Amino acid sequence: MAELMKVGRGILPAFLRGGKTAEKAGEGGFEPFFDWRVLIPLAALAVDLLVHAVVPTNPGYRVKVLPYFSGFLYVLIAGFGIYAVVSVFRRKSREKLAYKSWFFAAAFLLLGLYDLITIKLDLIPSLYFPAPERIVQVFITDWFFMLRCLVYSLRLLLGGFFLGAFAGVLTGTLIGWSQRWNYWIMPCIRIVGPIPSTAWIPIALVVFTRATDAALFLIALGVWFPTTVLTSSGILNVRKSYFEVSSTLGAGTLRNVLSIALPAAAPNIFAGLFNGTSSSFLTLMAAEMIGCKFGIGWYINWQRETLAYSQVYAALIVIAITFSLLINVQFRIRNRVLSWQKGTIRW
Repeated sequence: MAELMKVGRGILPAFLRGGKTAEKAGEGGFEPFFDWRVLIPLAALAVDLLVHAVVPTNPGYRVKVLPYFSGFLYVLIAGFGIYAVVSVFRRKSREKLAYKSWFFAAAFLLLGLYDLITIKLDLIPSLYFPAPERIVQVFITDWFFMLRCLVYSLRLLLGGFFLGAFAGVLTGTLIGWSQRWNYWIMPCIRIVGPIPSTAWIPIALVVFTRATDAALFLIALGVWFPTTVLTSSGILNVRKSYFEVSSTLGAGTLRNVLSIALPAAAPNIFAGLFNGTSSSFLTLMAAEMIGCKFGIGWYINWQRETLAYSQVYAALIVIAITFSLLINVQFRIRNRVLSWQKGTIRW
């Protein structure tokens, strides 16, 4: 029992210190550690909840008041509270949450400010700037239909993205490797490439019989140009001595391209793919708003025409989360593929 109390007296100060002493206790051992910064997001959420509960709703706000915003805040408080408890025992979680704590707090305070100027003070038109509770309601009542639209859009997006990425890497490799191909293709790229893919929508809708085929073509076109340019640039910047040594050892053209040119140009290729992802999202939204009869872009345009701006904001949030996840997946793939260049390239 005495030994147990001694261990407890040693752990409690380390738990409450908030300094760096516990971090130096040895990575092989276990010692709980508390960083006060993990409570900053919770404090911001508590302020939002207090203001939402204390400040009365503006009498000029004619829309029915809903309980969804306070419920959303409670869910966030529960989630960050659990994360804060877990961070005491997990160093990586603690460092990540502590580093992002001020950003989360600022984001939550801005959310509370938006709630204050909409439903509490009624400073902006509620028709075009719905209160947060209205946006949260959309996720509760209309989530399945938005999910179907998102799946439809992702099918178009990924199909066009992979088609454009393959064509871009192939074209960029031909241009960067062969002077003959460069002579014929590069002038075409300089003329056609800078034209935004959305500018081709009227022509694509005439050429292709289905709007989905036109959308696939436009998305692929938006990915193809940046991928082509950066792939060719990466191959052209590879040192010629590498190819000379490889050829001396008996490697042929295909082996030089696959084993030297493309791996060396991989950072440029991924940069082109990142730019292509952004372009593909823009093209997808424009194509769905004009020609397609389903999808998340079509959903936004439909709700805008009916003045249902809470659905519009909810769909924009879905797009932002989806785009962020896709970029994060690409970053993870890039880190895995380019692990041999770790420390030499910073993104």
